[in-house]
Amino acid sequence: MTIAFSDMTASPTRTLGSSGRRVSRFFETGSRGVAVAAGGVVILALGGVTVFLTVQGWPAWTAASGLPQNASSLWALAGPLAFGSVWASAIALVLTAPISVGVALFLSEYAPRRVARVLGSVVDVLAAVPSVVFGLWGLMVLAPMLAGPYAWLSAKMGWFPLFSGQSSATGRTILTAAIVLSIMMTPIMASVCREAFTQTPQALREAAIALGSTPWEVIRLAVLPYGRSAMISGCMLALGRALGETMAVAMVLSATPGLVSLQVLTSSNPNTTAAFIAQNFPEAHGMQVSALIALGLVLFAITFVVNAVARRVARPRKEA
Repeated sequence: MTIAFSDMTASPTRTLGSSGRRVSRFFETGSRGVAVAAGGVVILALGGVTVFLTVQGWPAWTAASGLPQNASSLWALAGPLAFGSVWASAIALVLTAPISVGVALFLSEYAPRRVARVLGSVVDVLAAVPSVVFGLWGLMVLAPMLAGPYAWLSAKMGWFPLFSGQSSATGRTILTAAIVLSIMMTPIMASVCREAFTQTPQALREAAIALGSTPWEVIRLAVLPYGRSAMISGCMLALGRALGETMAVAMVLSATPGLVSLQVLTSSNPNTTAAFIAQNFPEAHGMQVSALIALGLVLFAITFVVNAVARRVARPRKEA
């Protein structure tokens, strides 16, 4: 009787085991299919945007008339705008990077847990504020407030090329636009860096402490090297936000058509591609629409190149 009972109880166990394996294989196959489909959607979306911008903007590449601002060619129109986009974003990135890394280090290394939790939520909420709100604040509060400091910089440090020229009386300069962009970029980069810093292996921290390192040396020798690729990735994500920002720049910046200048305090400033498209698209028609779409392709290409270079730079760091 005992042998028969054992035989009877063994068969259901084997049946349940094979059934569980079939269910596991089903979910594994399904999850793989969902992941492949999601990747395919991203590729299709990217390809669709590229094809649309190329086809719709192609007539403007060979047009000699009918372009916005009576430009002689699309290249003559796109060049200064591309410069303005890159220049404003570069200034914003220089302002953002040290602040974002400092915020991330404070939240992950120095702040008490409760304070870090509250401030982390504040940083995340700041990333969700609409760009038009930042634009209104920059236009009505920040720009008038900076007009005085700009005049002082122009008077005292006008020998430096960036601060040369007559300062703007309204404060609506490319530096003001860059400051607004940097405030918008900080939550993105700070969040990425904070997550990387908190995931630093405890063994690295303990090894640095065992060697007699101070808290700052632990950060310098263990935390920052481990999060270097994340810092680069955060920079590029923030830079992508700045390159594509429209309303905040359009509201704050006093732009001069076709200008290429490194001066950051004057009332004559280069415009950005995204802001130019937003400002001119409502009234565009015919060839002007094609030209604006072609400018969108140029901005798309710049963003793609920036992200490709960032991945190339971050990969060796990640492997190391």
